[in-house]
Amino acid sequence: MLAERNDDDFDMLERRFEQKYEVTEPKVLGEGTYGKVYKAVSRISNQVVAIKRIKLNPDDDEGVPSTALREVAVLKELDSEYVVKLFEVFCSPSKLVLVFELMENDLRKYMKQVGGKIPPHHVKSLCWQMVKGLEICHANRIIHRDIKPQNLLIDANHRLKLADFGLARAFMVPIPKYTHEVVTVWYRAPEILLGSGAYSIAVDMWAVGCVFAEMATGGPLFQGDSEIDTIFKIFQKLGTPNEMTWPGVQDLPNFKPSFPQWRHKGWANIRQGKTKEKVGECGIDLLEKFLAYAPKQRLSARKGLQHPYLADAGP
Repeated sequence: MLAERNDDDFDMLERRFEQKYEVTEPKVLGEGTYGKVYKAVSRISNQVVAIKRIKLNPDDDEGVPSTALREVAVLKELDSEYVVKLFEVFCSPSKLVLVFELMENDLRKYMKQVGGKIPPHHVKSLCWQMVKGLEICHANRIIHRDIKPQNLLIDANHRLKLADFGLARAFMVPIPKYTHEVVTVWYRAPEILLGSGAYSIAVDMWAVGCVFAEMATGGPLFQGDSEIDTIFKIFQKLGTPNEMTWPGVQDLPNFKPSFPQWRHKGWANIRQGKTKEKVGECGIDLLEKFLAYAPKQRLSARKGLQHPYLADAGP
């Protein structure tokens, strides 16, 4: 928790921030879980940075939003070239300001810029960096819980870093029950969509599979407009799950025996199209392993890096 300070302390912190940084572009670069991001420059080093401003409600007894505290705690713990770096934190009664390294682009914007046509070697490299970043998170017992193209920052050299840890959670054994209101619906794992409260790092790996497929095909894999629409799109692609394909699925709160029974389509449309040329049969095999229904059968980040498709993609 942030220590309590009097108003003079907060005024001093605000002056300290304004003495050290100047916001150079009033235009919002992006929006995270709970705050807006702007570009600024250090008055001391001339380093260009990104600042995330979170408005605080002085009358709120809760104080600083738990999501903000969570992101600060996670980023202070993680020190990796595959995770966006947090330089400083400033706090006043009215706002919290986080100072990050600046990454000019994110994967969503990049895919729009290239019309969804990412070169094959960049698909592989970006996938490797995404998985590597999650391997580091998971090794530190942190589930990101909101992997999506907007939260994958990239620079002009196609270096990728994980960002926006506002929904991240530390996990222990046994894994506690979490809220299922996490992760943008297109990248949400089926166990969350079906109401599971006890989930694991496998939710991140499902999202990785969705992002990998989007980079390879040029469009979202499960583009639902609601939770039920998304789960049906998953069923239509992978087949409606049962106890044989996903042991325990019938015990999940939102599973209904009356669900339409779709047959497994597999990846025939991908194998016959340009995607196969882009990622090959090896890449499709990796995709299948990331998108396994049963969380325990889903490929981990560590094992994903050892998969033949990614084995030669690292630095």
